[in-house]
Amino acid sequence: MTTKAERTTAYIIETVAPIFNKLGYIGTSMSDLTEATGLTKGALYGNFENKEALALAAFEYNRGKLLSSVEQYLNIEGTSLEKIFNLLKFYRNYDVYTMDMGGCPILNVGVDAQHNNTLLAAAAKETIKEIEGKIALVLENGINGNQLNLPVTPLQFAKQLFTMLQGAIAMSTITNDRKYLVNTVAYLEVLIQREIKK
Repeated sequence: MTTKAERTTAYIIETVAPIFNKLGYIGTSMSDLTEATGLTKGALYGNFENKEALALAAFEYNRGKLLSSVEQYLNIEGTSLEKIFNLLKFYRNYDVYTMDMGGCPILNVGVDAQHNNTLLAAAAKETIKEIEGKIALVLENGINGNQLNLPVTPLQFAKQLFTMLQGAIAMSTITNDRKYLVNTVAYLEVLIQREIKK
């Protein structure tokens, strides 16, 4: 059973996660956080050492949600190809999925924290590597199961695939036009079907 303090901490993280993700570490003020949570500055600092610790906890919360969804889409029953296509299905609606989070946490935090928060920047980088690793494992299993034929190593292919997805997310975000994302996913589906299916 959770204590009142644990529930308060969880409430704070869930409430401020989309704010930090949307406004960035520097752009988020303590008044933004107190207004959103309905708690005083003292109450926030009673649960977190400082703003940086709170921002990191907020990112970890969003990161956990994202990784859980990626795993869910990759861990379906079926061939490696079906798993990759299922992941692409997730990314086709990624902008809708991340709306409540304040946008893509990897893109937002990764870019924002690059020059002002090394811990957050490192956490975003680690998330990228983790997702690429999960994709690479599915591809490697596909090769070992004689289902796929990759022109490069599984990790290299996973990195290229994820780069194209994140690029499409960036373009959709910047232009406010989801066609960048939808069209890129459609192109990747054709490319995968043509290039790596045995």
